[in-house]
Amino acid sequence: MAKTGRPYMPEYGIQPPTPEAGLLPWSFISQRMAAARNYWLATASTAGEPQAAPVWGIWVEEQFFFSTAENSRKGRNLAANPQLVLHLESGDEAVILEGVVEAVPEGSEFDFLDKTYFAKYGVSLTTQNPVYRLLVRKAFAWRERDFPTSATRWCFDDQEEGL
Repeated sequence: MAKTGRPYMPEYGIQPPTPEAGLLPWSFISQRMAAARNYWLATASTAGEPQAAPVWGIWVEEQFFFSTAENSRKGRNLAANPQLVLHLESGDEAVILEGVVEAVPEGSEFDFLDKTYFAKYGVSLTTQNPVYRLLVRKAFAWRERDFPTSATRWCFDDQEEGL
């Protein structure tokens, strides 16, 4: 799995060494990702111009999947720069995922995702728009009520940076 620890946030009093007590389990992220209806994506153009937009998506086998039109701003941004930040709507129970996206090809996995998406939203995924999988590199989560004690970071590819 991932290396778990505290995020490096010295402006909030979180910097090594910090006690490990109070770290959140991965299930904190998984439960909130599965239950959410709306997800916020942040992308950037090749010129570095940021864009944030809400999307629908599904959390399947500890991975996030979503679709967007190729010609939408976020679709064009992802085609040029596959890096993505995703977060949920709540600031009281924060969940932030960072990584890169890859397109899911048509086939049995796409068909399974389509059925799962339809069960959640009542509409089908279309093969006319790409379906993306977020390959998470870093994840952050915390509860506002016990921050900074609950602030937790997961690193999936040996990245050690803070937020």
